[in-house]
Amino acid sequence: MKNLKLNNRQAKAIETKAKIYDSADQLFRTYGFDHVSVDSIVEKAGVSKGSFYVHFDSKNSLISALATDFVARLDLDYKSFLESFPPNAMASEILLSIVGKIVDVLTLTIGYNSMKIIYEALITRTINTDPIVGYDRELYKMFNEIIKKGIDQQEFQTEMTIDTITKHCIMAIRGITYEWCIRYPDFDLKSEVLIHFKILLNGLKKQ
Repeated sequence: MKNLKLNNRQAKAIETKAKIYDSADQLFRTYGFDHVSVDSIVEKAGVSKGSFYVHFDSKNSLISALATDFVARLDLDYKSFLESFPPNAMASEILLSIVGKIVDVLTLTIGYNSMKIIYEALITRTINTDPIVGYDRELYKMFNEIIKKGIDQQEFQTEMTIDTITKHCIMAIRGITYEWCIRYPDFDLKSEVLIHFKILLNGLKKQ
């Protein structure tokens, strides 16, 4: 009987945490991080303020947890996409496809308004942004694999290290996405990213 009560309590705790997660996510997407309080989150979730602090130390810790989970789900999706290519696919083809996939996620799944909020958090560092920008992120590892594949296939030159090329690929996506944010809606993110990466590939490919 005691174990049954414990399981019920655990199930209730999971349900409460999920309500807080979902409510915070909706509010942050609508109003931004700074304009959402713990009070508004618990009110929308229909839980007590005490319940919030059982699961999270602060609003910022909740934001960090949301970011970590979201990035992990995105990277898992990117990895599945990457694994769909046949072993003999050329690295340049894979690279253009994965950056196209990333841009589709940025524009269609995350959206312009949420990207503005994310860039604000990255610039002000009001929350832990390591899950997004850390070099141990799975996305970096995937780009590493693609670049290494291109070198192994003798499609890419080896004057720069794999890590250097990887970091510049990520910086390119991030920089062009920032340009999209400040020029929206008069800026086609996907076409600009693909043009830029074709330029990068011209430099990477062996002549």
